[in-house]
Amino acid sequence: MKTELAAHLRRLPSLLLLVTAPLHAQDQEIQRQLIQRQQQSDAFLLQLRQSQERVQVPPGDLKRMQELDTRQSGERRRLDTVSERQLSDVKPDTPQELRPIERQRAADERAPLTIPTGGIVQPVENPH
Repeated sequence: MKTELAAHLRRLPSLLLLVTAPLHAQDQEIQRQLIQRQQQSDAFLLQLRQSQERVQVPPGDLKRMQELDTRQSGERRRLDTVSERQLSDVKPDTPQELRPIERQRAADERAPLTIPTGGIVQPVENPH
Protein backbone atom coordinates (compact mmCIF):
# COMPACT_ATOMS: atom_id res chain seq x y z
CA MET A 1 0.00 0.00 0.00
CA LYS A 2 2.77 2.41 0.94
CA THR A 3 4.65 1.64 -2.27
CA GLU A 4 1.56 2.36 -4.37
CA LEU A 5 1.04 5.65 -2.54
CA ALA A 6 4.69 6.56 -3.00
CA ALA A 7 4.46 5.77 -6.71
CA HIS A 8 1.38 8.01 -7.06
CA LEU A 9 3.05 10.81 -5.15
CA ARG A 10 6.12 10.62 -7.41
CA ARG A 11 3.86 11.04 -10.46
CA LEU A 12 1.95 13.94 -8.93
CA PRO A 13 4.40 16.71 -10.01
CA SER A 14 4.35 15.41 -13.59
CA LEU A 15 0.59 15.29 -13.55
CA LEU A 16 0.35 18.82 -12.16
CA LEU A 17 2.72 20.05 -14.83
CA LEU A 18 0.58 18.46 -17.54
CA VAL A 19 -2.55 20.08 -16.12
CA THR A 20 -1.10 23.56 -15.51
CA ALA A 21 0.94 23.91 -18.73
CA PRO A 22 -2.14 24.53 -20.91
CA LEU A 23 -3.44 27.03 -18.36
CA HIS A 24 -0.22 29.06 -18.55
CA ALA A 25 -0.33 28.93 -22.34
CA GLN A 26 -3.94 30.06 -22.27
CA ASP A 27 -3.09 32.94 -19.88
CA GLN A 28 -0.28 33.97 -22.19
CA GLU A 29 -2.57 33.93 -25.23
CA ILE A 30 -5.26 35.93 -23.40
CA GLN A 31 -2.63 38.48 -22.34
CA ARG A 32 -1.35 38.69 -25.91
CA GLN A 33 -4.89 39.25 -27.21
CA LEU A 34 -5.60 41.97 -24.64
CA ILE A 35 -2.40 43.79 -25.58
CA GLN A 36 -3.21 43.36 -29.26
CA ARG A 37 -6.68 44.92 -28.79
CA GLN A 38 -5.12 47.96 -27.13
CA GLN A 39 -2.52 48.15 -29.90
CA GLN A 40 -5.33 48.24 -32.47
CA SER A 41 -6.94 51.12 -30.58
CA ASP A 42 -3.61 52.95 -30.49
CA ALA A 43 -3.09 52.39 -34.23
CA PHE A 44 -6.56 53.83 -34.87
CA LEU A 45 -5.76 56.83 -32.66
CA LEU A 46 -2.55 57.42 -34.62
CA GLN A 47 -4.40 57.13 -37.92
CA LEU A 48 -7.03 59.62 -36.73
CA ARG A 49 -4.38 62.12 -35.60
CA GLN A 50 -2.51 61.75 -38.88
CA SER A 51 -5.71 62.32 -40.86
CA GLN A 52 -6.34 65.52 -38.88
CA GLU A 53 -2.81 66.69 -39.65
CA ARG A 54 -3.23 65.92 -43.35
CA VAL A 55 -6.39 68.02 -43.58
CA GLN A 56 -4.46 71.03 -42.29
CA VAL A 57 -1.97 70.96 -45.18
CA PRO A 58 -3.08 73.15 -48.09
CA PRO A 59 -3.80 71.00 -51.19
CA GLY A 60 -1.19 72.73 -53.35
CA ASP A 61 1.68 72.46 -50.85
CA LEU A 62 3.34 69.33 -52.26
CA LYS A 63 6.60 69.76 -50.36
CA ARG A 64 4.83 69.96 -47.02
CA MET A 65 2.61 67.01 -48.01
CA GLN A 66 5.68 64.88 -48.81
CA GLU A 67 7.35 65.85 -45.52
CA LEU A 68 4.17 64.95 -43.67
CA ASP A 69 3.90 61.61 -45.52
CA THR A 70 7.50 60.76 -44.64
CA ARG A 71 7.07 61.64 -40.96
CA GLN A 72 3.74 59.84 -40.65
CA SER A 73 5.08 56.73 -42.36
CA GLY A 74 7.95 56.66 -39.86
CA GLU A 75 5.51 57.04 -36.97
CA ARG A 76 3.45 54.09 -38.21
CA ARG A 77 6.57 51.94 -38.66
CA ARG A 78 7.77 52.76 -35.12
CA LEU A 79 4.38 51.90 -33.64
CA ASP A 80 4.22 48.65 -35.63
CA THR A 81 7.75 47.68 -34.54
CA VAL A 82 7.02 48.33 -30.85
CA SER A 83 3.69 46.51 -31.10
CA GLU A 84 5.27 43.41 -32.67
CA ARG A 85 8.00 43.34 -30.03
CA GLN A 86 5.48 43.69 -27.20
CA LEU A 87 3.46 40.73 -28.45
CA SER A 88 6.56 38.56 -28.73
CA ASP A 89 7.68 39.64 -25.23
CA VAL A 90 4.57 38.27 -23.49
CA LYS A 91 5.94 35.62 -21.14
CA PRO A 92 4.05 32.47 -20.19
CA ASP A 93 5.41 32.49 -16.63
CA THR A 94 4.23 35.99 -15.66
CA PRO A 95 2.05 35.66 -12.53
CA GLN A 96 -1.62 36.45 -13.07
CA GLU A 97 -1.54 39.38 -10.65
CA LEU A 98 1.25 41.05 -12.69
CA ARG A 99 -0.54 40.79 -16.05
CA PRO A 100 -2.36 44.16 -15.70
CA ILE A 101 0.97 45.84 -14.89
CA GLU A 102 2.52 44.25 -17.99
CA ARG A 103 -0.36 45.58 -20.13
CA GLN A 104 -0.06 49.06 -18.61
CA ARG A 105 3.69 49.18 -19.27
CA ALA A 106 3.05 48.22 -22.88
CA ALA A 107 0.42 50.96 -23.20
CA ASP A 108 2.75 53.50 -21.59
CA GLU A 109 5.49 52.58 -24.05
CA ARG A 110 3.15 53.11 -27.02
CA ALA A 111 1.60 56.36 -25.77
CA PRO A 112 4.37 58.70 -27.02
CA LEU A 113 4.09 57.05 -30.42
CA THR A 114 0.38 57.80 -30.79
CA ILE A 115 0.05 61.23 -29.17
CA PRO A 116 2.51 63.94 -30.20
CA THR A 117 4.46 65.75 -27.49
CA GLY A 118 2.44 68.91 -28.19
CA GLY A 119 -0.83 67.08 -27.47
CA ILE A 120 -3.74 66.35 -29.76
CA VAL A 121 -3.86 68.40 -32.97
CA GLN A 122 -6.90 70.65 -33.00
CA PRO A 123 -8.77 70.92 -36.31
CA VAL A 124 -8.58 74.22 -38.17
CA GLU A 125 -11.90 76.03 -38.31
CA ASN A 126 -13.39 76.48 -41.77
CA PRO A 127 -13.07 80.21 -42.69
CA HIS A 128 -16.15 80.10 -44.96
